[in-house]
Amino acid sequence: MARLGYARVSSAEQDTALQIRDLEAAGCERIYRDHGVSGTRASRPELDRMLDRLSRGDEVVVWKLDRLGRNTRNLLELLDAFKAKGIKFRSLRDGITTDPDTELGGAMAQAMITIISAFAQLERDQLSERTRAGMAIAAANGRRPGRREVTASDSKVRRARELKAQGLKPADIGRVIGVGRATVYRYLSLEHD
Repeated sequence: MARLGYARVSSAEQDTALQIRDLEAAGCERIYRDHGVSGTRASRPELDRMLDRLSRGDEVVVWKLDRLGRNTRNLLELLDAFKAKGIKFRSLRDGITTDPDTELGGAMAQAMITIISAFAQLERDQLSERTRAGMAIAAANGRRPGRREVTASDSKVRRARELKAQGLKPADIGRVIGVGRATVYRYLSLEHD
C-alpha cells in the first residue's frame, strides 16, 4: 500500500514547490508532477502514469481538489473509480479524506467533494468568460487582445542578457529581474535588434 501524491500547475511560470512541500509532509512516497499542463486537458502525462500504477489499498493525495480533475464530472468519475478499486483519497487543503473500506468517505465527504468541485468549476468558467469578454472589448477598440509583445529591446530582456554575460544562471537571473526561469529562457532566446 503506497501513498502517492499528485501536483499540477497550469503554466510554465508557476511552481509546484508549495504543493510538493505539503505532499511530502503528508508522507507521500512518490509525487507525480504535471508542470505547465492545464487541468482542462484530457491527457496529463504524470497523472496518467500515477493512475496506471495504483492498486487496492493505495492512497492518492492532492494539495487541492482542483489539481486533480478537469471539471466536476471528471473529478467525480476519478473518485468513483478510486472507490471501486479500493483506493483512498485525500485533499490536503480541502480537508477531505475518503476510504472505501471505512466510514470515511461516506455521504458527507461525497457531498463536500461535489460542492467544492462545482464551485471550482464555476470559478474557472467565470474566468474564461471574463477573458473572452476582455478580448472582444480590446478587439472592438482596435487593440490587439492579450499581453503586449515582448521584444529584444525590452529593458528586462536587455538586463537578462547582461546578467547572463556576467555568468548568472537563469534561475538567479529570474530572481534579480522578477520573472520565472522559463521566462528568462524565452528572453534569452529572442533575436537581438
